[in-house]
Amino acid sequence: MLEHLQPAKVFSFFEEICHIPHGSYHTEEISAYLVDFAVQRGLWHLQDEVGNVIIVKDATSGYEEKEPIIIQGHMDMVAVKEDGCSKDMLTEGLDLVVEGDYISAEGTSLGGDDGIAVAYALAILDSDDIPHPRLEVVITVDEEVGMDGAAAIDLSCLKGHTLLNIDSENETELTVACAGGVNVSGQWQLDWIASEGEKYKVILTGLTGGHSGVEIHKGRANANKLMNQLLYLLEREVDISLISVLGGSADNVIPSQAEAVFLCKKEEGQIEGVLRTMEEVWKDEWKDTDPGLKLSLEKLDRKEVEKTVETSDFFRVLSFFLEVPNGVQEMSKELEGVVETSLNFGTMSMEQEGKLSAGFLIRSSVDNAKHALSSKIRKLIKESGGSCSKSGEYPGWSYRVDSPLREKMVRIYKEHFQRDPEIISIHAGLECGILAEKIKNLDAVSIGPQMYDIHTTEERLSISSTQRVWEYVLKILAE
Repeated sequence: MLEHLQPAKVFSFFEEICHIPHGSYHTEEISAYLVDFAVQRGLWHLQDEVGNVIIVKDATSGYEEKEPIIIQGHMDMVAVKEDGCSKDMLTEGLDLVVEGDYISAEGTSLGGDDGIAVAYALAILDSDDIPHPRLEVVITVDEEVGMDGAAAIDLSCLKGHTLLNIDSENETELTVACAGGVNVSGQWQLDWIASEGEKYKVILTGLTGGHSGVEIHKGRANANKLMNQLLYLLEREVDISLISVLGGSADNVIPSQAEAVFLCKKEEGQIEGVLRTMEEVWKDEWKDTDPGLKLSLEKLDRKEVEKTVETSDFFRVLSFFLEVPNGVQEMSKELEGVVETSLNFGTMSMEQEGKLSAGFLIRSSVDNAKHALSSKIRKLIKESGGSCSKSGEYPGWSYRVDSPLREKMVRIYKEHFQRDPEIISIHAGLECGILAEKIKNLDAVSIGPQMYDIHTTEERLSISSTQRVWEYVLKILAE
């Protein structure tokens, strides 16, 4: 499919990676693929108990005395698919599409974040004609769900203190700092009662969604927040009894769809009337950011006896979901236009007669602000009768004043692209902060080719940018 694209070796490996299911928490197969790659080429490698893989290649002739370079990325992807897409992303590879300058995947996310880093690394390791110092390739698991792989990895086998992270999405930028983050989850055990009425499912689709770090400042609608607003209105207008609710795909993805199942004694037309009124209001409110917003209603077959959430429990948790903050909480006072602190209401789920769960991702470049917001959310969860936990906490990556790597990369960038790069700090999380705690005096910079709408089914990777950044990486290695 990609054999006609350049750089050929990079796209060949990228296509192989896309054929292997590798969503977060399901990276066993891609991890084994990386080990097999190293074994076939006689390269020293290490696979740890969580699936992280390290591969080392000795320096080429004339580069033996140069400082080793660590090339780093992650093997997992955010696996999301369009409503109605039948692909099983746990067992099936992606269906790639090439259109003009872009590669995408039919009906699903692409995983360019961060499959392209793995493809770059493998192409370098597989080549005999690329000059380079000792290469230490570090590919982690489960970055997208809390950087679990980076937190667990032992890097004591490495000799390098210079790290090229390939996990950015804009070729005009060199990223040199990022926010830290923490996941907070809530669980509620609800009382259930037998109820009467016809059974319906309401579905909210067509929202834009996106990366909760890169695109949180764009003010896009959050499907979980909207669904809870709708449930409140339905309870008030037509007296529904809730059976289940489901929304979002991951804590670090702005949810683009949600659904709820309920019983109602009122006529179907009355329910449709509430939906059409709400849809019209939302379409006007979110016309600029989420023009594809759509509400639909399905009538379902009901069991002889249906149980629903007891009314007081329903209002108790609904009040929490309506009150809990979401989106940008604070903008940076030092850097104009940069988000300091944000919260993404990423997931919610409830099985019939089971627990209701919700997941939130907090990001901040200020540790105190991150901790304060985490405490606030956990307090709200407890006050609403739930239990809570936090996980996946990772530190921010602080700007390094003295960075020989950054200086070299800026100089080479100017020569290669004939323009100055933007030196930026981002609100999204990168593994560099965790790795800097494991490698003393680590000097790191993050780069990557142009990608758009990562973590969504609209994700696409620029072919020409992939080649330009590839050539840039080779120049960095050659100096």
